[in-house]
Amino acid sequence: MLAAQPKTVGKRAETGCGRANFAFQRSARPLQRPFTQIVRQPLTVSHAAERDISAPRLIQHKNEAYWFYAGLSQVYDHIVNPGHWTEDMREDALLPAKLNDPKLKVVDVGGGTGFTTLGIVKTIPPENVTLIDQSPHQLAKAKAKPALKGVTILEGDAEDLPFPADSFDRYVSAGSIEYWPEPQRGIREAYRVVKEGGVACVIGPVHPTFWLSRFFADVWMLFPKEEEYMEWFTKAGFTDVKITRIGPQWYRGVRRHGLIMGCSVTGVKPKSGDSPLQLGPKAEASGRLNSNPLSFLLRLLLGTAAGFYYFVLPIYMYVKNLVWPKSWPM
Repeated sequence: MLAAQPKTVGKRAETGCGRANFAFQRSARPLQRPFTQIVRQPLTVSHAAERDISAPRLIQHKNEAYWFYAGLSQVYDHIVNPGHWTEDMREDALLPAKLNDPKLKVVDVGGGTGFTTLGIVKTIPPENVTLIDQSPHQLAKAKAKPALKGVTILEGDAEDLPFPADSFDRYVSAGSIEYWPEPQRGIREAYRVVKEGGVACVIGPVHPTFWLSRFFADVWMLFPKEEEYMEWFTKAGFTDVKITRIGPQWYRGVRRHGLIMGCSVTGVKPKSGDSPLQLGPKAEASGRLNSNPLSFLLRLLLGTAAGFYYFVLPIYMYVKNLVWPKSWPM
């Protein structure tokens, strides 16, 4: 169980990125959801440059991710979600997105099989919701869900969204940023397509500190640090940036192993129009093989093997929670 006082993360500093509000606040939820926190400690971020975001990771590329999900889409809702992305976690993660008005227009970017979209349509009519993903295999699963009938479902690229500026009141992206070759570009796109005063919400992994978990995370795909999320949002132009920590209940708040779904990051667009951040051409395009076929296949196989660690980890944590005394730290 988390302590009564929120844990402080980071410190106050001055950089060219400006100031961002990085704070934990307690969820309004009952205490049976012990892992939800929101950051309130002011922090200006300067740490993202300490590691190479563009370092080669086996599945953090569009084509590898495309084929990885071609197989995983068949079992995603039944194998992945129970250990990493539960309905309770989804509810907590969407709370900061303020989906509190049925008139809101919402885009779910990298929405995959529509699991997150199912949470969105609880308060937003399907006809006001757009789901976009690069994987036709994942989208086929979303289209088959009766609750998503009426949702606009499109195939597209999170780093190059096919919408005009100021198109949506809310932007949501869950479990997608870890595959973006350029996360800053994807968050810049989030800023562009949201209307003035609108909220963008990115839900994704958090970086582990335990050596073995860190090894598998760093070779598999992108597990951002909380400071990196903050910097990307701030550079894109968002204000009132906050991070809500989430996680499976049976982890008892443990984060040293990292989490595939570990935080919900939100920011507010202060004025209409494009992002103040200007970037060059995209590093990768969907549907284009960026390496020779043998190298691609090797990356895909090794990446899938590395990812297996994170399918076993929640089982280990679940069993540990059952046998470990509640008074002992996990």
